[in-house]
Amino acid sequence: MPYEVQKGDTIAKVTSLMRTDWQTLKRLNPEAVGRSARNGNWFLREGAVLEGSPSFEASLRKSLEAAAAETQARSPSGCAEPPPAPVEKDPDPASRWTSYTVQPGDTLWGLAVKRFRVDLNKLVEANGIRDPERIHPGQVIRIPPARELPEEVEVVASWYGRRYHGRPMANGEFYNMYANTIAHRDLPFGTRVELLNPETGERVRAVVKDRGPFVEGRDVDLSYGLARRLSLVEKGVGTLRMKLLG
Repeated sequence: MPYEVQKGDTIAKVTSLMRTDWQTLKRLNPEAVGRSARNGNWFLREGAVLEGSPSFEASLRKSLEAAAAETQARSPSGCAEPPPAPVEKDPDPASRWTSYTVQPGDTLWGLAVKRFRVDLNKLVEANGIRDPERIHPGQVIRIPPARELPEEVEVVASWYGRRYHGRPMANGEFYNMYANTIAHRDLPFGTRVELLNPETGERVRAVVKDRGPFVEGRDVDLSYGLARRLSLVEKGVGTLRMKLLG
């Protein structure tokens, strides 16, 4: 049974309540966790509905059945009404899932990141795919609901320049260190964003065309041209506000 994250819930409290560990909880609920761009600490999103491991589900079900039996045994008539079922607030219902028929040239990574904007691991797990490299045209797969991304978020930004100038990016185009492009780990290619340096008030617009950064604690990599316009070249790394434009 799912658990809805309440205000003030800590990771330690929730993992203890759900009788699981942090790595398992994070793996089963990638959309329910976040990481602070300011201090790098992990947190659970308030209102997110968490799925537990099979052992937790079985243990919780057993506890509820035992509680119901005890309530009935204490009733004078022996026919106490069962407790009302808990109300679930949209725990990722099946009605929000869709089906898709694989087309020639499709890859799981492309479907997850570029087309449907869903978690790749969740897509693989939901369809029981053992080898993500071997999907085939005509295969029907289940697509989980798209991730709901915040309209504006604080990000830690770095930049990359001449060393990569002219090399192919993850989207197949060649990197231009002076163009308005950024690298992001999972935003779909072509996503337009607005970046603001809150310290200087400088603001630019950019397009996601590459993957990265691959350094812990950083969220986006800017082209050299963008970093110069946002006064981050000398500093190297800085905190920006990123707004999704579509």
